[in-house]
Amino acid sequence: RHPAIDFTIYPLVYCGDLIVATLVGMQRVTALRAATCMALAIACAPLAAADEIRVAVATNFSSAMQALVARFEETSEHTVLVSTGSTGSHYAQIKNGAPFAAFFAADEERPRLLEEEGVAVAGSRFSYAVGRLALWSTRFEYVDDAGAVLNAGDFRHLAIANPNLAPYGAAAREVLSARGLWDALQPRIVQGQDIGQTYAFVATGNAELGFVAYSQLMSPGRDVEGSYWLVPESLHTPIAQEAVLLRDEPAARELVAFVKSPAGREIIRSFGYGP
Repeated sequence: RHPAIDFTIYPLVYCGDLIVATLVGMQRVTALRAATCMALAIACAPLAAADEIRVAVATNFSSAMQALVARFEETSEHTVLVSTGSTGSHYAQIKNGAPFAAFFAADEERPRLLEEEGVAVAGSRFSYAVGRLALWSTRFEYVDDAGAVLNAGDFRHLAIANPNLAPYGAAAREVLSARGLWDALQPRIVQGQDIGQTYAFVATGNAELGFVAYSQLMSPGRDVEGSYWLVPESLHTPIAQEAVLLRDEPAARELVAFVKSPAGREIIRSFGYGP
Protein backbone atom coordinates (compact mmCIF):
# COMPACT_ATOMS: atom_id res chain seq x y z
CA ARG A 1 0.00 0.00 0.00
CA HIS A 2 1.45 3.31 -1.06
CA PRO A 3 0.66 6.09 1.48
CA ALA A 4 0.07 8.63 -1.31
CA ILE A 5 -2.66 6.61 -2.99
CA ASP A 6 -6.27 6.43 -1.85
CA PHE A 7 -7.37 2.81 -2.45
CA THR A 8 -11.00 1.88 -3.12
CA ILE A 9 -12.50 -1.59 -3.50
CA TYR A 10 -14.76 -1.64 -6.56
CA PRO A 11 -17.78 -3.97 -7.03
CA LEU A 12 -17.03 -7.62 -7.71
CA VAL A 13 -17.81 -9.20 -11.06
CA TYR A 14 -19.19 -12.75 -10.77
CA CYS A 15 -18.61 -15.26 -13.57
CA GLY A 16 -19.91 -18.69 -12.53
CA ASP A 17 -17.49 -19.83 -9.85
CA LEU A 18 -14.94 -17.17 -10.81
CA ILE A 19 -14.83 -13.91 -8.84
CA VAL A 20 -12.88 -11.12 -10.36
CA ALA A 21 -12.06 -8.43 -7.78
CA THR A 22 -10.56 -5.16 -8.82
CA LEU A 23 -8.55 -3.28 -6.20
CA VAL A 24 -7.26 -0.13 -7.75
CA GLY A 25 -6.30 3.36 -6.67
CA MET A 26 -8.68 6.09 -7.64
CA GLN A 27 -5.77 8.10 -8.96
CA ARG A 28 -4.66 5.27 -11.24
CA VAL A 29 -7.93 4.01 -12.82
CA THR A 30 -7.46 4.00 -16.56
CA ALA A 31 -9.88 3.65 -19.42
CA LEU A 32 -8.31 0.28 -20.25
CA ARG A 33 -9.04 -1.13 -16.78
CA ALA A 34 -12.64 0.11 -16.91
CA ALA A 35 -13.12 -1.43 -20.34
CA THR A 36 -11.66 -4.74 -19.12
CA CYS A 37 -14.10 -4.90 -16.20
CA MET A 38 -17.02 -4.12 -18.51
CA ALA A 39 -15.96 -6.84 -20.97
CA LEU A 40 -15.75 -9.40 -18.16
CA ALA A 41 -19.22 -8.52 -16.95
CA ILE A 42 -20.72 -8.80 -20.44
CA ALA A 43 -18.94 -12.08 -21.20
CA CYS A 44 -20.07 -13.67 -17.95
CA ALA A 45 -23.76 -12.66 -18.11
CA PRO A 46 -24.87 -15.17 -20.80
CA LEU A 47 -23.15 -18.00 -18.93
CA ALA A 48 -25.15 -17.25 -15.81
CA ALA A 49 -28.43 -17.01 -17.76
CA ALA A 50 -28.09 -20.19 -19.87
CA ASP A 51 -29.79 -23.37 -18.68
CA GLU A 52 -30.22 -26.95 -19.85
CA ILE A 53 -33.85 -28.02 -20.17
CA ARG A 54 -34.71 -31.72 -20.17
CA VAL A 55 -38.09 -32.60 -21.67
CA ALA A 56 -39.98 -35.87 -22.11
CA VAL A 57 -41.82 -36.03 -25.43
CA ALA A 58 -44.32 -38.52 -26.87
CA THR A 59 -42.96 -40.41 -29.89
CA ASN A 60 -45.53 -39.00 -32.30
CA PHE A 61 -44.40 -35.45 -31.47
CA SER A 62 -40.69 -36.09 -31.90
CA SER A 63 -40.16 -34.38 -35.27
CA ALA A 64 -42.31 -31.40 -34.37
CA MET A 65 -40.46 -30.95 -31.08
CA GLN A 66 -37.08 -31.05 -32.81
CA ALA A 67 -38.25 -28.23 -35.09
CA LEU A 68 -39.56 -26.27 -32.10
CA VAL A 69 -36.30 -26.74 -30.20
CA ALA A 70 -34.20 -25.62 -33.16
CA ARG A 71 -36.18 -22.36 -33.41
CA PHE A 72 -36.24 -21.84 -29.63
CA GLU A 73 -32.48 -22.29 -29.27
CA GLU A 74 -31.89 -19.69 -31.99
CA THR A 75 -33.49 -17.00 -29.85
CA SER A 76 -32.50 -18.06 -26.33
CA GLU A 77 -29.35 -18.97 -24.41
CA HIS A 78 -30.87 -22.29 -23.33
CA THR A 79 -30.18 -25.84 -24.51
CA VAL A 80 -33.03 -28.36 -24.74
CA LEU A 81 -32.41 -32.10 -24.32
CA VAL A 82 -35.30 -34.16 -25.72
CA SER A 83 -36.13 -37.70 -24.61
CA THR A 84 -38.71 -39.37 -26.86
CA GLY A 85 -40.70 -42.47 -25.99
CA SER A 86 -44.11 -43.79 -25.07
CA THR A 87 -46.24 -41.65 -22.81
CA GLY A 88 -46.76 -44.57 -20.45
CA SER A 89 -43.01 -45.15 -20.04
CA HIS A 90 -42.33 -41.47 -19.48
CA TYR A 91 -45.09 -41.30 -16.89
CA ALA A 92 -43.48 -44.15 -14.94
CA GLN A 93 -40.02 -42.55 -15.19
CA ILE A 94 -41.33 -39.21 -13.95
CA LYS A 95 -43.07 -40.88 -11.03
CA ASN A 96 -39.73 -42.47 -10.15
CA GLY A 97 -37.91 -39.14 -10.13
CA ALA A 98 -36.60 -38.73 -13.69
CA PRO A 99 -35.18 -35.17 -13.92
CA PHE A 100 -37.45 -33.78 -16.64
CA ALA A 101 -38.55 -30.15 -16.54
CA ALA A 102 -41.57 -30.61 -18.82
CA PHE A 103 -43.65 -33.46 -20.24
CA PHE A 104 -45.34 -33.41 -23.66
CA ALA A 105 -47.66 -36.42 -23.59
CA ALA A 106 -49.73 -38.18 -26.25
CA ASP A 107 -52.87 -37.92 -24.15
CA GLU A 108 -54.64 -35.85 -21.50
CA GLU A 109 -54.69 -38.51 -18.81
CA ARG A 110 -51.04 -38.74 -17.73
CA PRO A 111 -50.43 -34.96 -17.38
CA ARG A 112 -53.67 -34.72 -15.38
CA LEU A 113 -52.60 -37.55 -13.09
CA LEU A 114 -49.19 -35.99 -12.49
CA GLU A 115 -50.83 -32.71 -11.57
CA GLU A 116 -53.33 -34.42 -9.24
CA GLU A 117 -50.55 -36.44 -7.62
CA GLY A 118 -48.55 -33.30 -6.90
CA VAL A 119 -45.67 -34.30 -9.17
CA ALA A 120 -46.31 -31.55 -11.74
CA VAL A 121 -46.54 -27.80 -11.25
CA ALA A 122 -50.12 -26.96 -10.29
CA GLY A 123 -52.04 -25.09 -12.99
CA SER A 124 -49.38 -25.57 -15.68
CA ARG A 125 -51.20 -28.20 -17.76
CA PHE A 126 -52.26 -27.14 -21.28
CA SER A 127 -53.29 -28.63 -24.62
CA TYR A 128 -50.54 -28.25 -27.20
CA ALA A 129 -51.85 -30.35 -30.11
CA VAL A 130 -54.68 -32.49 -31.41
CA GLY A 131 -53.34 -35.54 -33.20
CA ARG A 132 -54.62 -36.95 -36.47
CA LEU A 133 -54.76 -40.64 -37.34
CA ALA A 134 -53.74 -41.97 -40.76
CA LEU A 135 -53.90 -45.38 -42.41
CA TRP A 136 -50.60 -45.68 -44.26
CA SER A 137 -48.67 -48.00 -46.57
CA THR A 138 -45.29 -47.59 -48.20
CA ARG A 139 -46.86 -48.93 -51.40
CA PHE A 140 -47.86 -46.24 -53.88
CA GLU A 141 -51.63 -46.02 -54.58
CA TYR A 142 -52.32 -48.97 -52.27
CA VAL A 143 -54.33 -47.12 -49.63
CA ASP A 144 -57.29 -45.24 -51.11
CA ASP A 145 -58.67 -41.93 -49.83
CA ALA A 146 -61.63 -43.61 -48.12
CA GLY A 147 -59.90 -46.55 -46.43
CA ALA A 148 -61.74 -49.13 -48.51
CA VAL A 149 -58.57 -51.22 -48.57
CA LEU A 150 -59.52 -52.38 -45.06
CA ASN A 151 -62.58 -54.13 -46.47
CA ALA A 152 -60.75 -55.59 -49.46
CA GLY A 153 -58.73 -57.84 -47.16
CA ASP A 154 -55.81 -58.42 -49.57
CA PHE A 155 -53.20 -57.89 -46.86
CA ARG A 156 -51.62 -60.17 -44.29
CA HIS A 157 -50.82 -57.71 -41.53
CA LEU A 158 -52.36 -54.49 -40.25
CA ALA A 159 -50.28 -52.63 -37.66
CA ILE A 160 -51.79 -50.61 -34.82
CA ALA A 161 -50.40 -49.33 -31.53
CA ASN A 162 -51.52 -51.17 -28.39
CA PRO A 163 -55.04 -49.75 -27.87
CA ASN A 164 -54.86 -50.29 -24.12
CA LEU A 165 -51.74 -48.13 -23.76
CA ALA A 166 -51.50 -45.78 -26.74
CA PRO A 167 -54.06 -43.08 -27.65
CA TYR A 168 -53.46 -43.62 -31.36
CA GLY A 169 -54.05 -47.34 -30.91
CA ALA A 170 -57.30 -46.66 -29.07
CA ALA A 171 -58.39 -44.39 -31.92
CA ALA A 172 -57.53 -47.09 -34.49
CA ARG A 173 -59.66 -49.60 -32.59
CA GLU A 174 -62.57 -47.15 -32.61
CA VAL A 175 -62.26 -46.73 -36.39
CA LEU A 176 -62.21 -50.47 -37.02
CA SER A 177 -65.13 -51.00 -34.64
CA ALA A 178 -67.14 -48.26 -36.35
CA ARG A 179 -66.62 -50.08 -39.66
CA GLY A 180 -67.50 -53.45 -38.17
CA LEU A 181 -64.02 -54.82 -38.82
CA TRP A 182 -62.45 -55.09 -35.36
CA ASP A 183 -63.34 -58.74 -34.75
CA ALA A 184 -62.91 -59.83 -38.37
CA LEU A 185 -59.37 -58.44 -38.64
CA GLN A 186 -58.05 -59.73 -35.32
CA PRO A 187 -55.94 -62.52 -36.92
CA ARG A 188 -54.15 -59.94 -39.08
CA ILE A 189 -53.53 -57.22 -36.50
CA VAL A 190 -49.99 -56.76 -35.18
CA GLN A 191 -49.62 -54.43 -32.22
CA GLY A 192 -46.74 -52.08 -31.57
CA GLN A 193 -45.87 -51.11 -28.00
CA ASP A 194 -46.26 -47.49 -29.06
CA ILE A 195 -46.85 -45.49 -32.22
CA GLY A 196 -43.12 -45.46 -32.97
CA GLN A 197 -42.90 -49.24 -33.19
CA THR A 198 -46.16 -49.33 -35.15
CA TYR A 199 -44.70 -46.95 -37.72
CA ALA A 200 -41.58 -49.15 -37.94
CA PHE A 201 -43.70 -52.24 -38.72
CA VAL A 202 -45.06 -50.51 -41.82
CA ALA A 203 -41.86 -48.71 -42.82
CA THR A 204 -39.87 -51.96 -42.82
CA GLY A 205 -42.54 -53.91 -44.72
CA ASN A 206 -43.40 -56.22 -41.84
CA ALA A 207 -46.98 -54.99 -42.22
CA GLU A 208 -48.48 -53.94 -45.53
CA LEU A 209 -50.35 -51.08 -43.87
CA GLY A 210 -51.03 -49.63 -40.47
CA PHE A 211 -52.64 -46.87 -38.44
CA VAL A 212 -49.99 -44.29 -37.58
CA ALA A 213 -49.86 -40.68 -36.43
CA TYR A 214 -50.32 -38.34 -39.37
CA SER A 215 -47.44 -36.26 -37.96
CA GLN A 216 -45.08 -39.20 -38.57
CA LEU A 217 -45.78 -38.88 -42.30
CA MET A 218 -45.55 -35.12 -42.44
CA SER A 219 -42.36 -33.20 -43.02
CA PRO A 220 -42.73 -29.58 -44.14
CA GLY A 221 -41.82 -29.21 -47.79
CA ARG A 222 -41.84 -32.96 -48.54
CA ASP A 223 -44.47 -35.29 -49.99
CA VAL A 224 -45.70 -38.30 -48.03
CA GLU A 225 -44.01 -41.50 -49.17
CA GLY A 226 -46.40 -44.26 -50.26
CA SER A 227 -50.15 -43.82 -49.88
CA TYR A 228 -52.41 -42.96 -46.97
CA TRP A 229 -55.93 -42.21 -45.78
CA LEU A 230 -56.31 -39.31 -43.37
CA VAL A 231 -58.98 -40.71 -41.06
CA PRO A 232 -61.95 -38.37 -40.47
CA GLU A 233 -61.94 -37.15 -36.88
CA SER A 234 -65.62 -38.04 -36.61
CA LEU A 235 -64.68 -41.74 -36.57
CA HIS A 236 -62.81 -41.64 -33.26
CA THR A 237 -62.44 -39.75 -30.00
CA PRO A 238 -60.24 -36.64 -30.45
CA ILE A 239 -56.58 -37.33 -29.73
CA ALA A 240 -55.98 -34.37 -27.44
CA GLN A 241 -52.36 -34.08 -26.34
CA GLU A 242 -51.41 -32.14 -23.23
CA ALA A 243 -48.18 -30.91 -21.69
CA VAL A 244 -47.30 -30.03 -18.12
CA LEU A 245 -44.42 -28.39 -16.28
CA LEU A 246 -42.59 -30.64 -13.84
CA ARG A 247 -40.20 -27.99 -12.50
CA ASP A 248 -41.07 -24.38 -11.92
CA GLU A 249 -37.97 -22.99 -13.58
CA PRO A 250 -37.65 -19.83 -15.72
CA ALA A 251 -36.00 -21.66 -18.65
CA ALA A 252 -38.73 -24.33 -18.77
CA ARG A 253 -41.40 -21.62 -18.64
CA GLU A 254 -39.70 -19.85 -21.54
CA LEU A 255 -39.85 -23.04 -23.62
CA VAL A 256 -43.54 -23.55 -22.81
CA ALA A 257 -44.28 -19.92 -23.67
CA PHE A 258 -42.60 -20.40 -27.06
CA VAL A 259 -44.63 -23.56 -27.77
CA LYS A 260 -47.80 -21.55 -27.04
CA SER A 261 -46.70 -18.57 -29.15
CA PRO A 262 -47.94 -17.95 -32.73
CA ALA A 263 -44.54 -19.05 -34.07
CA GLY A 264 -44.69 -22.27 -32.07
CA ARG A 265 -48.29 -22.98 -33.11
CA GLU A 266 -47.35 -22.50 -36.76
CA ILE A 267 -44.58 -25.10 -36.48
CA ILE A 268 -46.93 -27.57 -34.79
CA ARG A 269 -49.59 -27.16 -37.49
CA SER A 270 -46.97 -27.68 -40.20
CA PHE A 271 -46.58 -31.25 -38.92
CA GLY A 272 -50.25 -32.03 -39.41
CA TYR A 273 -51.61 -31.34 -35.94
CA GLY A 274 -54.79 -29.46 -35.14
CA PRO A 275 -56.58 -27.42 -34.32
